[in-house]
Amino acid sequence: MLRPEDFFDLEGFEYDDLFEGCEYVWEAISGIGKFALTYIASRDGNGVAGRVMTGAHIADTQTVVIGEGTVVEPGAYIEGPTIIGYDCQIRHGAYIRGNVVIGNNSVVGHATEIKNSIMLNYSQAPHFAYVGDSILGNNVNLGAGTKLSNLPVMSEKDNSGKRPTIKIEIDGKEYDTGLVKFGAIIGDESQTGCNVVANPGCIIGKRTLVYPGLSLRKGYYGPNQIIKLRQQVESAERR
Repeated sequence: MLRPEDFFDLEGFEYDDLFEGCEYVWEAISGIGKFALTYIASRDGNGVAGRVMTGAHIADTQTVVIGEGTVVEPGAYIEGPTIIGYDCQIRHGAYIRGNVVIGNNSVVGHATEIKNSIMLNYSQAPHFAYVGDSILGNNVNLGAGTKLSNLPVMSEKDNSGKRPTIKIEIDGKEYDTGLVKFGAIIGDESQTGCNVVANPGCIIGKRTLVYPGLSLRKGYYGPNQIIKLRQQVESAERR
């Protein structure tokens, strides 16, 4: 239920080694930076094959890979280590903060910030999104303003001054993710509506729809679901 293959079809994802040996899907998050650096080093720094338009900024071309057909628009900013696949769109105002792996045909859009995250093929965060310490599956679409929050509010610190790791209860069993920062896992072909907030530790299965304006609490949301907030909208005559 919580293995990577329960959420993602990894066939055709060039960077599937990210998930090798993972018993739980969130375990891949802690290894993104190391994987990216190792992969980039194997290419001897020859990594920018896409089109980087005038006005876009890459902090260090030695730690960034950009595949053929990918376009990085003016105003985008990319820090390494970052891997971006083929035929992607990195649109104006996108901010990629490093430790990021993006598959083919994906979109990081205007005013979208992403850090320490994985986007599989054809995944999209096209407008005003925050993607922190998260994994988006194939063909995932984040509605405008979606925020995948990664750090709990007012989390108490232990005696060493460190924040505790994020724990998730599923079917009465508690799982310690081992992660201090953990955003969301979103399975293949799932979508969020506009202005959805996923609080730290949200795990969403394949082909699930999250309606606009929801604030999801941490925990597991199964595949093939529609998640919505019921509300009553009234219209009264203006006097």
